[in-house]
Amino acid sequence: MFEFYDEILSSSSEDEEMVLHRRPRIIHERRNYFDVLDDVDFVVRFRITKVSVQNILQEIRHELEHATTRNHAISPMIQLLLSLRYYATGSFLITVGDFSGVSKTSAFRIIHRVSAAIARLSRNIIKMPSTQQEITTAQIDFYSISRFPRIISALDCTHIKVQSFGGNQAELYRNRKGYFSLNVQCTCDAHLKFTNIVSRWPGSTHDSTIFNYSKLRARLENGEFGDGLVLADGGYALKPYLITPLPNPQTDAERLFNESQIRTRNPVERAFGVWKRRFPCLAIGMRFSKHRIIAIIVATAVLHNIALTNGEPLPPDDEALNIRWDIILNEEVHNQGPQDPDHGNTREILLHYFQSLL
Repeated sequence: MFEFYDEILSSSSEDEEMVLHRRPRIIHERRNYFDVLDDVDFVVRFRITKVSVQNILQEIRHELEHATTRNHAISPMIQLLLSLRYYATGSFLITVGDFSGVSKTSAFRIIHRVSAAIARLSRNIIKMPSTQQEITTAQIDFYSISRFPRIISALDCTHIKVQSFGGNQAELYRNRKGYFSLNVQCTCDAHLKFTNIVSRWPGSTHDSTIFNYSKLRARLENGEFGDGLVLADGGYALKPYLITPLPNPQTDAERLFNESQIRTRNPVERAFGVWKRRFPCLAIGMRFSKHRIIAIIVATAVLHNIALTNGEPLPPDDEALNIRWDIILNEEVHNQGPQDPDHGNTREILLHYFQSLL
């Protein structure tokens, strides 16, 4: 074996040489589907309309443009459409790259560049009501659902499927359902638009733990939202600003309270269903590193809000991707989080209000 390498090293230029043949570079056709497809086919393939794509591109174009047009630079529009195609399919990178006429490596870089650029828009697009007028509007919108007063947001968590990250802490990401995920906390308004998102916690983390360590809890405790309240399911602890359902309703007023609480909380469950149906990569699972997946999660939440703001139709219902769509009136009230008796005053006041409705 070593004699073979000795012969190669000692051979002169007159001897037979080992020639390395580099593969020729092939530039595939890069179709601009924005111009090729009509409005209907465009939405089917990218899950949002051309109007939304134009608005998004206007915001992030400066982050996607190359300094030069030489060397077959990929245009910002094609970069954005390639990323949207991945969000809409959750497919392999080589498949997404072939769709847009770029290599697998380029597809990888483009998706994460575009995702980071869109995620940075979240500061202005995913936000809680801040002014008194915005708080009052949110309360009126939630009240119109089932006459539950003072609500500004509905809170819950959902699991985003991922491939195991490996390492010593890999099992932290295995959730109670047996697959690897990130447990993402969101709040939304009455129109299914996200108002807050926390996407960094492992799948095994309990929902209440994520809330306890979130900035949202500090803002609520500081009274930043006035008399505004947030609704949550029975897995959270009752707080003066966080209203959960009663574990064992006995009277008509208590049953009415629970029914109204659950119906009013329904938008966050529906928002998760619409979000995952619009961008199936969230339900199918992603195969990137954690920080890259977090950027994609936030980016798709931004796109979800933009689509709703532009009045786009909801994506078609798909039972395979429809996560906890229907809310039954008695769900999760048996799984009540730890309760502090001192925090029951707000709920008692609300119970008197529902008693007056009977």
